[in-house]
Amino acid sequence: MDIPPISKRLSGAGSKASATRRGRDALDAIVIGGGFYGCEVALELRRIGFDQIVLIEREPGLLRRASFVNQARVHGGYHYPRSYTTALKSRKNFTRFVAEYDYAVTHGLEKYYAMVRGSRVSADQFEVFCHRIGAFCRQAPREIADLFERGTLDRVFLVTELAFDSVKIRKVLEGHLRAAGIDVRLNSSAVITGTGDRFVEVSLPGETLRSRWVFNCTYAALDTVGVDLRTRIKRELTEMVLLVPPMQLEGRGITVIDGPFFSVMPFPPAGLHSLSHVRYTPHEAISGPEGSKLRPVKSNANAIVRDSARYMPCLSRARIERSIYEIKAVLIATERDDARPILAERNPGNGRILSVLGSKIDNIYEVREFLRNQTW
Repeated sequence: MDIPPISKRLSGAGSKASATRRGRDALDAIVIGGGFYGCEVALELRRIGFDQIVLIEREPGLLRRASFVNQARVHGGYHYPRSYTTALKSRKNFTRFVAEYDYAVTHGLEKYYAMVRGSRVSADQFEVFCHRIGAFCRQAPREIADLFERGTLDRVFLVTELAFDSVKIRKVLEGHLRAAGIDVRLNSSAVITGTGDRFVEVSLPGETLRSRWVFNCTYAALDTVGVDLRTRIKRELTEMVLLVPPMQLEGRGITVIDGPFFSVMPFPPAGLHSLSHVRYTPHEAISGPEGSKLRPVKSNANAIVRDSARYMPCLSRARIERSIYEIKAVLIATERDDARPILAERNPGNGRILSVLGSKIDNIYEVREFLRNQTW
């Protein structure tokens, strides 16, 4: 099972969330964190019967942090040859995500995966892997192979993978939240300050709310809002370079795996390309809550472009526009095989607090399924 183990049934009686009020003036649910997962969790709770829901976000708008600062990749499974379970789930979720968020994905993107000399996965292994998970994979035309420095390439394949526009998704989710009657509080930092048998208290600037359930969807800040985690998380300060690509990469994305390599893809929200590098995108990593306070002290943009251009010389002609930074959360237990399960952890001190983390945007379908399978 790809979900860290928790109790099959959370504490509380009844199958309908809105059936009976628990505690004086108690809400049904508070969701802390207004990223993609926080918004989707709030909407899923409405669908399964929760009534009064408050969504709290510390930024001035929704989907401003990790939901925006990432490579905007809709995974098709190709990225995970060392984790068959993750790859297979990504393959299944890819179709669902593209259908549901059709308005926000870049149809027509030419996407390629390359194995170069030194990759831990050979081209032959990659082909077999794609066949096993049922993913389209075909050898790329010569003009794509010719983009690589002579002597560095093993093989490069045309695949089916897309990018998404988080700004378009944000606008639609804002409309869904309004239609669902969910109370959205922006510019509000929330801290869990008290618990009881039937409620949890959450303090905001100037007020304290009481709720039957609290869902902690704060990603890299999961253990900084007044809860402890059993699951160990590593925080990485990451830098994504946004650039104007050379003409050879317009409308195209290329990912080189599996080693200290790079990925360049369209970044729809900015009309640019993003460039990430396994070695230089992560700046610093810390295990523990203090990692949420990491801040950049320099840019690795030139190093990212320079090292990537060793394999693909045309990248040396890209024009760097800016870098965007975010703290990435990684489950320490999955670093070895690169698996990307969801985290759905019940607080050890009070079962009415649930911390939720998705490593990829398509993990949302596993989170939805998990929420539907609980008794609230």
